[in-house]
Amino acid sequence: MRGTSVSAGAALQAFAAELYPICRSITGAGVRKTLRLINRRIELDWHEVPSGSKVFDWEVPLEWNIEDAWVGDADGRRVVDFNAHNLHILNYSEPVRTVLPLEELRPRLHSMPAHEDWIPYRTSYYRRQWGFCMRHRELASLPPGNYEVVVDSSLAPGSLTYAECVLPGRTKEEVLFFTHICHPSLANDNTSGMAIATELAAWIAGAPRRYSYRVVFAPGTIGSLCWLQRNQQRLGRVRHGLVLGLLADPAPFTYKRSRRGDCEIDRLVEYVTHGIDPRARVIDFEPYGYDERQLCSPGFNLPVGRLTRSVNDGYPQYHSSADNLALMSAGQLEQSLEACKRVVEVLESNRRYINLSPKGEPRLGKRGLYGAMGGRSPAERERAMLWVLNQSDGSASLLDIARRSGIDFAAVKLVADELEQAALLGSADATRRTPAAATRVAGAVPPSKSKKAAPSRSGRRKRQGIRSTGRRK
Repeated sequence: MRGTSVSAGAALQAFAAELYPICRSITGAGVRKTLRLINRRIELDWHEVPSGSKVFDWEVPLEWNIEDAWVGDADGRRVVDFNAHNLHILNYSEPVRTVLPLEELRPRLHSMPAHEDWIPYRTSYYRRQWGFCMRHRELASLPPGNYEVVVDSSLAPGSLTYAECVLPGRTKEEVLFFTHICHPSLANDNTSGMAIATELAAWIAGAPRRYSYRVVFAPGTIGSLCWLQRNQQRLGRVRHGLVLGLLADPAPFTYKRSRRGDCEIDRLVEYVTHGIDPRARVIDFEPYGYDERQLCSPGFNLPVGRLTRSVNDGYPQYHSSADNLALMSAGQLEQSLEACKRVVEVLESNRRYINLSPKGEPRLGKRGLYGAMGGRSPAERERAMLWVLNQSDGSASLLDIARRSGIDFAAVKLVADELEQAALLGSADATRRTPAAATRVAGAVPPSKSKKAAPSRSGRRKRQGIRSTGRRK
């Protein structure tokens, strides 16, 4: 696979800056605008799930869109203005136009007393209401009196939109990457995840691959549930998976294990992240967080972990206007992308072998694989050969050998190739099927058909702005 260019971090930062200003939610024009920007860089299949669709125990809500919103004082001055910052609106606020005294308006004004100059991010997806978010310092300074309140939004039948980049490999076994696209102007959470997932997909597409890869961009929770429902018949192909997000803040990597806790992806990401940064942390699975909650729910139990830096609600700026572009570091972004690339490289190279000469050590010297002079400590390459030969009984993978021996995976892979060419190793890998993790859930609605919005780059140019349903985006 190709390496990371020296400007990768700056390029990621620039793309994240394009994504940052968009007012996103779990449905609506902001999601589609985001996906159009991603679609310029990678080929996406778009999917629309109509409002009212039953999704397991959930239902796709009405589509929400917003044009403007404000609170105005007696002089006509906007004391809260959606156009100044899209976090000023309670996300999914229903439309309203009224005049209220401050004492009646105040319960609908949300702030962060502990951080007086930050605007909080608040949502109300499944309960009809309206509200505003503002700096606590400004809220405390509002004088008594009447205030004009306008929310120019709509809640109407439409659809939830998600998209995926599908990259076929030599096998149908899949590696799944998943990132959420529902947050408005929050940089680390999650323009960082969207930017990295996009660049990762573009990089994977540039080289031959053993696995097939599926990179999904979907609104959190309801979006991953929609994806799961529509893909139940192929979930058995998912061999490894990662949820990506919060990948640009200054914290070291945090890997959250899959629900199973002992998958190859669990061992692999721990190995890769610690190799990049010894401060990297590993935490056990818990049913709180991002879309790993749905992917690892007991009805699916997919081999999926989560890679972040800080965890959700684990840094002061979380879900506030302080999670802005200044919090994002080009260096952290580049390092996060590099970690994802190394995960792919190890997945692609990891194998299990059988030692074809297992009774004692085979004589390496006569095969030109060992140094000509004995009596000295073995060189790193020769030590790696001895480890690979000793552990290759069909049960240990190259990753297992690298972790146990402390030898770099790349060195282990290199000597395994040499030993295989010398007819000392044979492949032990057969198609390994995971348990029926994708059992159909009782009462699930059969998946409806989805269409490709952009079958080719030329087609995208000709059909720019057309949804998969044929309507204008």
